Amino acid sequence: MSPTGMLHVSEAPPQYAPPVQERELYVHFLVASRDYAGRGIGRQLLDFAREQARQRGIQLVRVDCWAGGDGALVRYYMSAGFARTTEFTLGEWQGQVFEQRLP
Repeated sequence: MSPTGMLHVSEAPPQYAPPVQERELYVHFLVASRDYAGRGIGRQLLDFAREQARQRGIQLVRVDCWAGGDGALVRYYMSAGFARTTEFTLGEWQGQVFEQRLP
């Protein structure tokens, strides 16, 4: 049996993300197995990240993704409730930072 997904979060953002003036939980890594595509694994992992933030008393969750190609990842995070903030480039890699404020 293979893993269905993996998530890595931290209160420390990557160096390329613009700093914020408050505590945050940053999603550094989110991946779901293509074998389980369409079953909401990624959303469940994002829900887990949000819950981790709440338990720590953090109201800001940020994540970034590849912004190239057809923009599918950008649309995915927007549909998951994240708002676009900063665009960045690492070498030839186009990226987009998102944030979501928790109630």
